[in-house]
Amino acid sequence: MYPITEELLHFGLTRQEANLYLTLLTHGESTGYEAAKLTGISRSNTYTALAGLVEKGAAYIMEENVVRYIAVPFEEFSGNMIRRLQSRQQSLLSRLPRRKTEMQGYITIRGTRQIMDKLIHMIQETKQRLYISVPGTILSQIQPYLLQQLEEEKRVVILSDAPCTLTGATSYVIHKGDDQIRLIVDSVKVLTGRISDGEDSTCLFSLNRNLVDVFKEMLKNEITLIQLGKDV
Repeated sequence: MYPITEELLHFGLTRQEANLYLTLLTHGESTGYEAAKLTGISRSNTYTALAGLVEKGAAYIMEENVVRYIAVPFEEFSGNMIRRLQSRQQSLLSRLPRRKTEMQGYITIRGTRQIMDKLIHMIQETKQRLYISVPGTILSQIQPYLLQQLEEEKRVVILSDAPCTLTGATSYVIHKGDDQIRLIVDSVKVLTGRISDGEDSTCLFSLNRNLVDVFKEMLKNEITLIQLGKDV
């Protein structure tokens, strides 16, 4: 888990702004002088950073005998930023050029964060059904997104080394604790590879029909073996 200041950088704050924002949340409204003293940041940089917080909607100015700054609650600040980004997203989506044809090749995705982003995005864009085989550690992270698909009455089949508690999903417990993931969405997209800590994780994404069919058959065979094991 990243330090809070590092997480705040993802919301458009500089490191000094993030430190001052946390200081205002902790100590309440403060003057620039008080904030500089609390953080150890130079006064000139403190006033610049406080002005940045105000401009970005993370702090308000209290006009009294002396100017004080107060932090905007994080839920409000982050919610406003997300709402603005979503508005810009919709504006851009309507204006950006579209891909003329869907690629049929193979894309290599490296890094745990990038793979998780692709995995979640594929789940979210499911139209009818998805088949997924993941370790229990990954399953726990993506359950909210799988639940959303189940609530929309999509077919969800899960294979994992951890029991699945999602109502409506067809689930199978596999007895292998590796870090391999496989995801097939709507019988047209496949993501497969290994995911672990760090940037060594690598997965392959493709819309190639032959590859999709191969992995569909592999998952079917794995499910058949699990069912046969139960019958023995």
